[in-house]
Amino acid sequence: MNLYLVVIAVTGLGLFLACNANNDRQQKTSAVLDTVSLSSKSFALAYQDGSKIVATSIDTMKQISFGGATHPAISPDGNKLAYTVTDSAGNKSIWIADMESKSQLQLQADSKDYDHAMWSPDGKTIAFNFLDKQHIWKVGIIKADNTGFILLDSKPADSLFSPSWKNETELVAHDLKNLYTFNVTGKLTDTEKITDCFGTDYQFLSSSRFFYTNDGRKLIFNARYGKPVEELHHQAEAVFILEADSKKVSRISLEGMNALDVFVTADNRIFFSGAEKPFSQSKIYVSDLKGNIKTVVDKGTYPTATLK
Repeated sequence: MNLYLVVIAVTGLGLFLACNANNDRQQKTSAVLDTVSLSSKSFALAYQDGSKIVATSIDTMKQISFGGATHPAISPDGNKLAYTVTDSAGNKSIWIADMESKSQLQLQADSKDYDHAMWSPDGKTIAFNFLDKQHIWKVGIIKADNTGFILLDSKPADSLFSPSWKNETELVAHDLKNLYTFNVTGKLTDTEKITDCFGTDYQFLSSSRFFYTNDGRKLIFNARYGKPVEELHHQAEAVFILEADSKKVSRISLEGMNALDVFVTADNRIFFSGAEKPFSQSKIYVSDLKGNIKTVVDKGTYPTATLK
């Protein structure tokens, strides 16, 4: 895929990047830079807004928008952005844009369909889901410089979903029944049955994610819960915190909200998108571990964020 970006100024404070794709999926490309360098203006939040993704620097109010891209993942230092591009055949691939140089590269994975990048806390490694040749979902990790691809150790018949980083050397993924811990060499180091951790009141989906707090004592997750909602035709999703020692679960997202796309920063801030009736538009919220929630963006989904 040959990805072409054009950078133009949008007012005095914003930037706009338009992405278009053709059928050549292999060539790396660079952006055409027509504005000032952003080397000292790292970005703090990235999210999806309809068919585009947005990265914004909250302190300077600078903004970059990528059209035709989905599922953003901002690097911990705010200087790089991973995102997904879908070609005309419906194949998905992950690309990384450098915020300063506007150069881009496509992550090389042995798959025609890989998606949902997740940066390690130190920004050196990226985890993602990919579909193998047997059409089974797997999890791979690769260094940010596009080297050292590793497939996480799993049985060939098992699908693994939604990887997230437990710390700089471990990550977790699930198969709807079990929560698995892997090290950065791809070796499986621990397996926990989901019902043993959370009971049977929660319905987990392939999109459900699990994040540990930086002390490892709490687990933040999203799942369907409660009675079915007429407008959704199923249970609403919510964001919760599990106390690892006591197994106590507390709700973070508000009652009556359909809360999706949870993401937790290394300093334990919980970002998620949520919609209230009639569930037509999602906002992005941030919460601390005590459930003190603030609205961050009035329209958006799939938030990821850097450290403060």
